[in-house]
Amino acid sequence: MKKNKLVAPVLKWVGGKRQLLDVLIPLLPKNITTYCEPFVGGGALLFALQPDTAYVNDINADLINVYKVIKDDVESLIKALQEFKNDADCFYAVRDWDRDKTKYSALSDVQKAARILYLNKTCYNGLFRVNSAGEFNSPFGNYRNPNIVNAPVLRAVSSYFNKATIYLTSVDYAEVLKSLPKGTFVYLDPPYDPVSDTSCFTGYSKGGFTRDDQIRLRKCCDDLDRRGIKFMLSNSATDFIKEQYSAYNITIVRAKRAVNSVSAKRGEVDEVVVRNYE
Repeated sequence: MKKNKLVAPVLKWVGGKRQLLDVLIPLLPKNITTYCEPFVGGGALLFALQPDTAYVNDINADLINVYKVIKDDVESLIKALQEFKNDADCFYAVRDWDRDKTKYSALSDVQKAARILYLNKTCYNGLFRVNSAGEFNSPFGNYRNPNIVNAPVLRAVSSYFNKATIYLTSVDYAEVLKSLPKGTFVYLDPPYDPVSDTSCFTGYSKGGFTRDDQIRLRKCCDDLDRRGIKFMLSNSATDFIKEQYSAYNITIVRAKRAVNSVSAKRGEVDEVVVRNYE
């Protein structure tokens, strides 16, 4: 399938990999026909590769709903986005839609997807964050001219989703991994192991991701390796993570940390790229 340069992330996402594509792509296997990304987030690598067949998953059901709506009803989504205004009153009114669970459940999938895209483009620092009740709680960003309705990119992503064979799910990542066909390549970009006690960010879903979860993920990677399935994994370069994956090829890369309320604390940090192949 010929790649479309307009196919790109539609959401800003914590830990998004757009800035690292030039580093990650050379580390990939030569030929990828079937691709799996169980923590898809903003999908920067997926959209850069545009594989013919892809298993796309994220535990965040609101995110996967956005992708399903883009695939199935992109024109209605664009129309819904055009109704929103870039001002604080509109932002907080729309943000509060999920405070009334009965009213929120009555919204259409298109309305829910438009809400997520609008809040993402207009909230502070593009930070998708929910509280313990699963409610979006990032503040208004006060941006002068955010691109709320990026119709060319939305249509391009929709076209790609419909030309390729895309399986969109919102389940536990292990469910996706256990049934992959041989020959699939897996890219894993889980919530990162925190580099300090104050740097932990687990707010994109209400469950969080602990060190026990990191160990469980490593065991899933061990299973992929036993089954002959190639994988690449990104995480922070903590001693804990490097020890967990010491049996595999580890490459250290530098990545910009953009999420911090204090701008002076945003800078480059070490990350690991783990592979079970040369």
